[in-house]
Amino acid sequence: MPLLMSNLGPIMPEIVMTVLALLVLVADLVIKRTETIGLLSIIAAAAVVYAMQGAQGIAFNGMFISDGYSMFFKLIFILNLILTVLISVKYIKIMRVNFGEYYSLILFSTLGMMIMASAGDLMVLYLGLELMALSTYILAGFIRYDMKSNEAALKYFLLGAFASAFLLYGTALVYGMTGTTDIRGIADYIARHGLVNNQLLLLAMIFIAAAFSFKIAAVPFHMWAPDTYEGAPTSVTAYMSVGPKAAGFAVIGRVFLVAFAGLKVEWSAILIPIAILTMGVGNIVALSQTNIKRMLAYSSIAHAGYALLGIIAGTADGMASVMVYMLIYAFMNIGAFAVIIMLRSTDAKGDNISDYEGLAKTHPVAAALMLVFMFSLTGIPPTAGFMGKFYVFMSAIQAGYTWVVIIAVIFSAISAYFYLRIVMMMYFKEPKETFEISSSPAIGLALAVALVGVLAIGVVPSFFVNAAKIAAAAF
Repeated sequence: MPLLMSNLGPIMPEIVMTVLALLVLVADLVIKRTETIGLLSIIAAAAVVYAMQGAQGIAFNGMFISDGYSMFFKLIFILNLILTVLISVKYIKIMRVNFGEYYSLILFSTLGMMIMASAGDLMVLYLGLELMALSTYILAGFIRYDMKSNEAALKYFLLGAFASAFLLYGTALVYGMTGTTDIRGIADYIARHGLVNNQLLLLAMIFIAAAFSFKIAAVPFHMWAPDTYEGAPTSVTAYMSVGPKAAGFAVIGRVFLVAFAGLKVEWSAILIPIAILTMGVGNIVALSQTNIKRMLAYSSIAHAGYALLGIIAGTADGMASVMVYMLIYAFMNIGAFAVIIMLRSTDAKGDNISDYEGLAKTHPVAAALMLVFMFSLTGIPPTAGFMGKFYVFMSAIQAGYTWVVIIAVIFSAISAYFYLRIVMMMYFKEPKETFEISSSPAIGLALAVALVGVLAIGVVPSFFVNAAKIAAAAF
């Protein structure tokens, strides 16, 4: 028994998450108040964090790796889970979808992300990805009476199926050439047998890059994001904009910086044009959006392009900058969506950018919070968004990609228009009408956490950056 427990040590957080997600699902049968089920979900998240203490090591012959790298990402996933639950409690009641399985689906989706972050084998990676994806497909269509929500889920599912097929085909090609799906085993085989210029291996990398690009909503695999973000429940949109994106970058780091470490010239040639297109399309198309959820969808696309620069750098510092960026993105993006939810009512108030006209006069606290989050998304100091871009850009410059960073800075300057347009409407326009906001203690707590995170990392970034560097060095 002690030997069995020691072998299960690295996967103990995943075991705890699985058990508690099932308990939350069953609890819905006996607990009528969904607020209580939401509280149970937060307790489950806390239990998983407790189980993560000392849960480091390798399980299943290297197929599952629990190290500092995976732990850092798992903390981002748990943060995303807790903040999403907090902003969901009142919102799902307003939208008449306050069903207990909502919370169990979020837990199962987070479990899939945790498995992805610890995957030491391409097949384990695929299992985690599918668990995450299938849960989020359902969550995207959770407003069953809304055709937009149904459309969002269908588009996400159909395009996600293609992405899964790309990943499986790329994995099959890699296995056919190397005889293994183990991430470190692939790297060793490529180094020993000199497959650096192998065209079939390059094709496999293209398929795998396409699959991962879908998960992070990178161009040209971004088509699902605007419609899905707009149609999905706003709390689910907040969850999807952070969790799957962070999980996607976690596996991109493992696969490209470890399995394909000897092919950096080849895969950087694939990722550089993807990053530039992603920044360009995301920022330029966002300029014309009138729906704030679609605007934030294109914003999310652009931020994926910025974060890709850390991957392209191909260094431990580059990966650390991506990890910090994902943490910062969780705070500022969920904070922005929390404000949107506060303005949300059954008549869809808060979805259009024009709804924010004069908000500073009618609801000054909500306007001030949105101002901070918009400044952070723009990258204005002393917010965390500035520090996130700074570290990502510096890692790319140190790796010799100064010209790509110059392009990124130009696109970042363009983004200031659509972020600050919201600030201008809140503070320099007269309100069209007076309306009540949907506030609650839970969403207030979520906003407080997001605000502290955005300001703390912006003012004192060294603690978080050093933690990310230690975690990145581990893998």
